[in-house]
Formats: sequence, C-alpha cells, structure tokens
Amino acid sequence: MNDKTSAQSSARELDGEGAPGVADTPMAVLDRPRDGAPTVVDTPEALAASVAALAGGTGAVAVDTERAQGFRYSSKAYLLQFRRTGSGTHIIDPIAFEDASGVPQLQELQEAIVDATWIIHAASQDLPCLVEAGLVPRTIFDTELAGRLLGLDRVGLGAMIERYFGLRLLKEHSAADWSRRPLPDEWVNYAALDVELLVELCETMTGELETAGKLGWAMQEFDHLVEHCTDPVKPRPERWRRTHGMHQVRTPIGLAVVRELWSVRDELASRLDKAPGRLVQDSAVSELAARAATTRPPHVPSKEELRQVNGFKRRTAKQYENNWVAALERVSAMSRAQLPSARVPTDGPPPPRSWERRHPEAFARWNRVRPATQEMAEKLSMAPENLIAPDALKRITFEPPSPLESQALDARLAELQVRPWQRELLVPLLQDLLAD
Repeated sequence: MNDKTSAQSSARELDGEGAPGVADTPMAVLDRPRDGAPTVVDTPEALAASVAALAGGTGAVAVDTERAQGFRYSSKAYLLQFRRTGSGTHIIDPIAFEDASGVPQLQELQEAIVDATWIIHAASQDLPCLVEAGLVPRTIFDTELAGRLLGLDRVGLGAMIERYFGLRLLKEHSAADWSRRPLPDEWVNYAALDVELLVELCETMTGELETAGKLGWAMQEFDHLVEHCTDPVKPRPERWRRTHGMHQVRTPIGLAVVRELWSVRDELASRLDKAPGRLVQDSAVSELAARAATTRPPHVPSKEELRQVNGFKRRTAKQYENNWVAALERVSAMSRAQLPSARVPTDGPPPPRSWERRHPEAFARWNRVRPATQEMAEKLSMAPENLIAPDALKRITFEPPSPLESQALDARLAELQVRPWQRELLVPLLQDLLAD
C-alpha cells in the first residue's frame, strides 16, 4: 500500500465510512490522528516515557511547534509535537519543564532525537523557538522549502496534504492562544495532526526532488538553515517604522508620534508578555499620527485628540492612557534635530528604484540582471527569491567585485550566503551582465 492509499485508509477508518474516490467525491477530512489524540506530556514521568519511545523509534522524526503570536509578546514555543515511526505521536508542554529562568529543561529529549533528521514544515519559523527550548537539530528536511524548490503553487502544509494524499487537513486552530492552560482536547487533536503525515510527506517529496535533479540543492538549503539556526538574532534598526499604516505619516512630527507611542507600547508589551496589538493596534497609532500631521503647521496630538481615535477607546488602551499621553508630551518637548528622518536607515544599498538618477550605472546593471535571474528561475520552476535572495541580488548588482572575475564573483556571492548550487548557476550568468 502506497503512502497516499495508507493515509486515505487511515482517514476512512477514523470516520468509520467507506472509501470515497478522491477524484470524483468530496475530499476526505483528516480530522483525527490514526493512533487517537495523545495526552499532553506535562510531568517528568510522562516526559521520560515519551523520550524513551522517541529514542526507540526509527528513521526521521516529524517536528512542529505552536506559539501564541497575537496573544503573547514572547515568540517561544508553548507546545512541541513529535512523531516517529515506531514511537507514535507525542505532544509536549515545554512550559511545564521550565526552570526559574524560563528555559525548558529538555536535554534528554534533545539526546533522544538529535541523530535523526528532523522533518519540519517552514523550518525558519520553528527553528528559533526550538533552539530557545534547547532543541537543536543536526539535519533537517523542510517540506515547505522543498515545495518552493519544486515550484509548487501552494506550499502551506494543508495544501501539500491535499496535493499528495488527497486529504483535507483541519487548520481552524492555527491562530489560537497556545499559552492557554489547560489546552482544550480539540486543540491537542489539531496539534497532533500537524505531524501526522510529515514523515510520509518527506518521503514523497524526496523522490520528487531527486527526479527533478534538485535533491542536492535542497540538502544545501537545509544544511544552511541548520548551520545558522543558533546565530544571534540581529536587531532590526528602528522597528517602529514597520508599524502598519505608516504610509499615511509623512511629517517628522508624525513620525516622532509613531516612534514614541510604538516604543512605550513595546516596553509595556514586553513587561506584561502581551502582544503589542493587544494593548493598542497599529492602525490607531498611525491614525493618530496622520491626523496631527495633516494640520498646518503640524502639531503634536493632544489627549482629547487621542481620545477621538477608536483604537484608543478600547478598554485595554484606556487602561494605559497616561503612558500614551506621556509619549506625546515627549514629542512636544523635542527639538527639530531630535525628530526622526523621513529616510529609512539602511546598512546596504538604497532601493533600486532610486538608482536611476544617483547611480545610473548600477541602475543599468539592475535592468539587465533582474530580468535575467527571473527568467532563469522560471526555467527552473521556482520563485526568483529561491534562486537568489533579493538583498544579495541587490548588493551584488549595486557593487560588483572588481576586477569582475568568476572567482571573485563567486567569493562575493558566498559572503552574501548564496549557496554553492546557486553560485554554480549564477556566476556564468552574472559575470557578463554585471560588466559595464
């Protein structure tokens, strides 16, 4: 029995119904794990049993996490899911094993699975919180990234389960508050389903990658993720500029209003461990700043004007009204030199759209390089960003190595973390296109 037939049979057995044909009947729903919903592991005894079971399993281990984004300031994992052939599915509550500093003590779990390949869907999202929990892989297989390399139109886990197994995966709890305790049974069921077919999915996609001649490329991508998963997170400069609705704010005073309100909200959110939007939404901050910035001359909003914005009328926002007003008062006391610049600071080249006037040679190179890389990516059945990261393409185009020799070009691309398989394709293409 192949993977697809096995998965469909499992779903039918759970539903207690006959076998519908995938092509001519409604798609079967994968709504319960084949072994039944597991019990959440939250005691030392239960953890020891799960560790022993996972250690005794064979082959790769499916791994997933659940966070509480949109509810908590922290991006840590509030649930860990594992499945391995011969061991079943294990749902572990890392919060139950935190020490006094808030770090889960899961060393035995790490030792039990570290030698196995970890199958993760969208590893770049899960690896940071896994590492934070002390769980660091040696090898991984990222099913989402594999899908991107294969040129799939839809790379969400649900879409892939439909594509490869003819089953619809329930996703109604993806945005739930996973910090809630105790977890409802239906949430635990949902969490288990996220790893239910990952092992089979990995096996199927490995075959497709090999047939497409892309398995070696995928392995390089996966190794790159593992190599850098423990790198310190680089703080983004002036994160407040990413506030939703910033396009409405065009004056230095308005920008200062956003910056100060964002900063005080972020400080409060961190201290309370609440998602910033739970205190006051981005749209309210931008609306207040935009309102004040449209006056002539622009002015700092007053408490009365703040109270006119719907977002600041919410109960939680009103609870911290004194903090918002204090932020506005700080803006009022600023000199012109203390107001933020309209230009976004960057440690790299400016946006290519600005090159035509100030950097015409770079602009000419960009108009040669970008279409050519897009065409190559299309021929390889992948998105351009999977052939080369947009920032790397921008940097190499803006300032190519001199002299423009293949070895120097390869070395510079390597510095920009362009993988060997990408460089092998790109160096011959770019060498001619980057020449002025």
